Amino acid sequence: CKVSDQETNGKNSTASSNDFSDPVYKEIAMTNGYINRMTRDELRSKLAEFKLETRGVKDVLKKRLKNYYKKQKLMQKEPTNGDSYYDYICVVDFEATCEEGNPPEFVHEIIEFPIVLLNTRTLEIEDTFQQYIRPEINPKLSNFCINLTGITQDIVDKADTFPQVLQNVVEWMRQRELGTKYSYSMLTDGSWDMSKFLNIQCRVSRIKYPSFAKKWINIRKLYGNFYKVPRNQTKLTIMLEQLGMNYHGRPHSGLDDSKNIARIAVRMLQDGCHLRVNERMHAGQLMTVSSSAPLEGAPAPQMPRYRN
Repeated sequence: CKVSDQETNGKNSTASSNDFSDPVYKEIAMTNGYINRMTRDELRSKLAEFKLETRGVKDVLKKRLKNYYKKQKLMQKEPTNGDSYYDYICVVDFEATCEEGNPPEFVHEIIEFPIVLLNTRTLEIEDTFQQYIRPEINPKLSNFCINLTGITQDIVDKADTFPQVLQNVVEWMRQRELGTKYSYSMLTDGSWDMSKFLNIQCRVSRIKYPSFAKKWINIRKLYGNFYKVPRNQTKLTIMLEQLGMNYHGRPHSGLDDSKNIARIAVRMLQDGCHLRVNERMHAGQLMTVSSSAPLEGAPAPQMPRYRN
C-alpha cells in the first residue's frame, strides 16, 4: 500500500527510470503535479465530477484524485485482473479485561470477540459475529473496564470461556467457506489485537495460536503510509475524522469499533489503497511482512490444539 506521490520533478517517485520514460507514467506525473496545485474546493469539484467521495482533509482528497487518475491510466495501458485480491476481509477488534492505569503485572483476557465480514467486491459489510467471553484469571471486571467497554459483569458471567467461543468462531467462518471457496485476510486496527491480546489469551487458555490469525492487515500502519500522516494521526477517531466521517455506535464496543474500522477500509480501497497483509506472528513474536511478499489469503480456519 506504499504508493508514493509522483511529483513533476520526479522526487519521491516509486516508478523506475523505465517506467518514467513510459508516456503513461509521464502523464500520471504531470497530472499529479497539477493536482498538487489545486485548492480544496477545486479538488472537491473534480472529485464530484467523477462521482467520487468529496469528504476528507485536503491531503486525503489529493490522494484520492491522484489514485483515480492513476488507476484509469494504468487500466488503459494494461487491464488488471480482478481475481487477484482477497474476496473478503475479516475485521477484528477485541475487547479485553483492564484496570485503570493497566499495571504491568495485569493479565488481559479477551471478553468480546467480534468479526465484521467485508466483501471486497461490493464493499459492503456482509455479515457480523459477536460473542462475549467469561474471563478466568480475573473473573470480576473492574469498574473501569465496565465503564470503558459497556460490558457488564452479568454479561461475562453468562458467557462461555474462550476455547468454546473460538470454536464458534471457527465454525462461523467455515459456514461462510472462508479459506476454501473464498480467499480472505484478517484485519485489525494496530498490532495489539493479535500480537498481544490473542497471544496472551491462547497461553491463558492453554491452546496453540490459531493458524488463521497468524497474518493480518494492520490498517493503522497502512493508513499512515498511504495518506502520508504521522503515527499520532492514525487513531481510529482521527482516521475517521480525516476521511470526513463520524464514529457510529459506542466507542470501545468491539463490534462497533470493528464496523467503523471496516468503513475506513472501504474508503481506503475506494481511494486506491491495496490493503494487504503487513504483519504476522512467528514463534510468538510480532514480525513485519514486506509489501513485496506474494499476496496470500489466510488458511481455512481450524480449531487449534491444546498445549501440553
